Amino acid sequence: MRGDHRLVGTGQMDKAAIFDAQGTSVWATSPGFSVAPQELKDVVTAFNDKGDANGVKQVQSTGIHIGGERYVVLKADERSLYGKKGKEGIVIVKTTQALLVAHHPETIQTPNAANIVETLADYLIKVGY
Repeated sequence: MRGDHRLVGTGQMDKAAIFDAQGTSVWATSPGFSVAPQELKDVVTAFNDKGDANGVKQVQSTGIHIGGERYVVLKADERSLYGKKGKEGIVIVKTTQALLVAHHPETIQTPNAANIVETLADYLIKVGY
């Protein structure tokens, strides 16, 4: 699957990668965009975290690291993680078989970037990924 171009090609993201849902295999990635194995492990852990009594996941307190950068987590649920670092951000969406990881630059708002990633995730789920 070569799907990172469906994310970066929109102009809403400047870097993207697609991994298997366990975060152990790279399916597609933008040139120069690297997500460390431990970072992927932490993403998978964040998705599996059910949260405390108030539904707050640990990642919402600690943040998430992608590409060596720390992002403050704005949204964390069973499907999506959104993070911000200044005006740039990261959108991570889990499908049945994949993790979509996309970075947006300062010039793009997180809701615009999230809409693109979430739409691609919906499509992948619909076709069995």
